[in-house]
Amino acid sequence: MDINSLFNKIVNNLDLGNITEGPIQVTGGLTHRMFKIFTDKGRYIIKLLNPNIMKRPTAMDNFNKADKYEELLKQNNIKAVYSIEFNNKKMQEIDGQYFYVYEWYDGKSLKDEEITEYHCRQMGKTLAEIHNIDLVKSDYSENEKNIDFKYYINLAKEKESSIYELIYDKLDILNDSLKKGNNSIINLPNFYSLCHNDMDPKNVMWLDNDYKLIDLECLGYYNPYLELYELALCWSGYEKCNINFDLFKVFFESYFDNSSLDKNIDWESIYNANNGRLEWLEFNIRRSLMIDCNTKEEQKIGINEVKETIEHIIYYDKAKDEILKNISDLI
Repeated sequence: MDINSLFNKIVNNLDLGNITEGPIQVTGGLTHRMFKIFTDKGRYIIKLLNPNIMKRPTAMDNFNKADKYEELLKQNNIKAVYSIEFNNKKMQEIDGQYFYVYEWYDGKSLKDEEITEYHCRQMGKTLAEIHNIDLVKSDYSENEKNIDFKYYINLAKEKESSIYELIYDKLDILNDSLKKGNNSIINLPNFYSLCHNDMDPKNVMWLDNDYKLIDLECLGYYNPYLELYELALCWSGYEKCNINFDLFKVFFESYFDNSSLDKNIDWESIYNANNGRLEWLEFNIRRSLMIDCNTKEEQKIGINEVKETIEHIIYYDKAKDEILKNISDLI
């Protein structure tokens, strides 16, 4: 089914009105596809969920849980763009395509050079408020990550993929990061909390000094220290491989000003355990090699994300001492 036929079915089945503008694809989605569509009844964003993600055995359960957690955020007045319910369901499906519908919000995500101390202060506070909704002191456990990067390097060479040149000489640093992360899990602070799990700058829309969070489908329970640490890095320039430690400090301190958690923990274990980028790398290697991907458009995104993620991994390794020194100075 072509995209226009699909959207005609969506607006008719959900009684969204007659289309006056769109569908127009919105840039920025790295996993799913987002479209804006205006009708004579309202203005909407429709997120088409990646069919390859939906084939995973755990996908539907994860989305259903996130839908319930979304309601917790709403009940606690967290500023966000919330999905619209139809027939008491958030996730919708037409002809095998799963999707969410949201009201249009006129904000925009910030580029790294636009982020100020004000933004970091707001985000640190908001993150603490999310974690405070259900902060549980309990033994923390996490599954070890097992990724056979050597297999992917050999496969990339066999397929003569452009990503081979990006990863063929990175096996040692990838395996070292994997090993240190797995060894650090047992040393993490014993806390769970509700976490956004994807609250980096691309997933916060700003309208002047106001904002709303988006992309709530990753909501789940996780270690709050890990999310704090990862987001303090993301909001201070990590993704451009240029951390501004003044912004890092503001985010970090704003969080602890609104949290009862103790700063004095083993931050080196947090540093090592913060290796979710390895799973993101594997996901995009598989897209690049057309394993979990069936369009050239998605393959192109995968190749670009492999390139950027490798750059992040190398930068993160080099920045270790400076990151840990700055945290030590803060506490």
